[in-house]
Amino acid sequence: ASKQAQLMEVLKKEVRAMLIAAKAGLTPEQLEEQYMAMVCKPLPLRDLGFQSTLELVTQMPEIVRICSSKNGSLILKAIADDSTKGIAKLVANQKVKTRSKASKKTATKANPAFPTKNSKNPQSFQTLNAGTPILPAAVKAELQDLLSSSPLLLVDFEKAFLRRFGQAFQYRQYGFLSMSEVLRSVSDSIVVEQTKAGSLLVLRKYLANKIEQEEVPQGEAEEEEVPQGEAEEEEVPQGEAEEEELPQGEAEEEELPQGEAEEEELPQGEAEEEELPQGEAQEEEMLQGFEQFPPSAEIPPDAVQDRSLCSLPPLKRSCLVGVIVEFVVSPSQFYIHICSTEASYKLQDLMFEMRHVYSHKVASDKYIMPESAVRPGQLCCVMVSRWWYRVIIHRVINDQEVEVFCADYGHLQIVQKSWLRFLKWHYLKLPAQAIPCSLAWVKPVESTWSSAAILLFKHLCRFKELVGIVDEYVDGVLYLFLCDTSTKEDVYFHSVLRDMGYADVCGENIPSQEFEELNPSALYVQPSGKQGNAEGVEPDLRLQQESRDGDSETTTSKLDGAEL
Repeated sequence: ASKQAQLMEVLKKEVRAMLIAAKAGLTPEQLEEQYMAMVCKPLPLRDLGFQSTLELVTQMPEIVRICSSKNGSLILKAIADDSTKGIAKLVANQKVKTRSKASKKTATKANPAFPTKNSKNPQSFQTLNAGTPILPAAVKAELQDLLSSSPLLLVDFEKAFLRRFGQAFQYRQYGFLSMSEVLRSVSDSIVVEQTKAGSLLVLRKYLANKIEQEEVPQGEAEEEEVPQGEAEEEEVPQGEAEEEELPQGEAEEEELPQGEAEEEELPQGEAEEEELPQGEAQEEEMLQGFEQFPPSAEIPPDAVQDRSLCSLPPLKRSCLVGVIVEFVVSPSQFYIHICSTEASYKLQDLMFEMRHVYSHKVASDKYIMPESAVRPGQLCCVMVSRWWYRVIIHRVINDQEVEVFCADYGHLQIVQKSWLRFLKWHYLKLPAQAIPCSLAWVKPVESTWSSAAILLFKHLCRFKELVGIVDEYVDGVLYLFLCDTSTKEDVYFHSVLRDMGYADVCGENIPSQEFEELNPSALYVQPSGKQGNAEGVEPDLRLQQESRDGDSETTTSKLDGAEL
């Protein structure tokens, strides 16, 4: 009984944190989904003796208010207590429509000491101020892959996505209210054309290639489809030339490497059935197909063996930067991506290209890693859920499994040894995209962060572009303030955690206990500039400004004041 009471008290805090973060409230089904997404396990209904989520929340009258919507469905809303009234008010002020003009909002409204909007670069703040949800890079890549062979009618999208990837497209879990919002968020890569049959989804690259094919002689078109800045045909070792000489039937059965014109000529239905297996069962068949070929006796000359990825160039102190939080352990340990169109495209292109190359059984088999190469610190790549990722082996668990660090997303994951492949030298160039971070100037009230504090922080960060204010680097970890500018008042996350009673604002950066215990980036990623063949990518949405002494003092006083 005491264990149930303790579990119920923790659950009440978690439910209140989730509902407070949802301005319009959540249905019981949405609450279940949110809890699963945040805590990675279902609501403990059976452990507490409940048959349904609705039965559970009826036993939380001081936490949850049950309302009816216009269509008759039940909506769950939070009841704020004294410690949460402040954040509830901020959430209530959140804009329903966040696509306001850039001139109405700047990330520095609450703090004039920060760099102000630069009139010479008006576009830089349009993305920084956007409160629109965003799709993760892997999901964007899936959408582009679905449309890469031919356009698709919107009415057929859900069925085609399910057939291709073995699961439904759940846009609500990324914070979108409708499919039209999703399409607007990816308008830079997907165009919606109106036809007699209905809305047609077309990949911009597909349109560009179609125009090129009409304007450029056929013989020249294939040469111009090589990815920008990369002449892959020239860099491929002689042994890999076999990939492009596959018999026609075999080439259609497997995915073609990026840049080959045949990929765009496949009929839509045929491409969906042949290019990718459905679900995990067929994915395993593909892996078994890889293993039917014995590994090559010789390691390919372009296989990375003793090199490391480099990190992105350091950000300047007090600069503003658009960020997306990709992975969260706690407010003291999380990883971000820089909101840069250039960086985003390069990572997506890398994922596409790796998928195309390694999905060839013949090509993939060349890069199977011998047992001697499967060791901690080895940079390689791995297939997870039909996509290939750059990873570093962290530890060997047993004869079948290893734990790897995903350098572009920041998380550790256990994978099968048989899924590992040598990384091609060409894929070493792009710096590791995940930046290890800690929230500046805060420490947990207790010795460690509570589950409710972590849950709230995840909710504040989830699937949205934020403004980061760089404070400093400590032992390779970026300490920064995070601000949500999609509300009437800028919401600083360290202030929210303090107001909720989860954190103390200490005015200095306490070394992250979590990163002190384990910082894979520091172990396996070289600082920027130490990797000779790596190309540094400066984020194109940064507002760079050197901190002057006077500005620095004003900034400190403002951040320490009541405004934040």
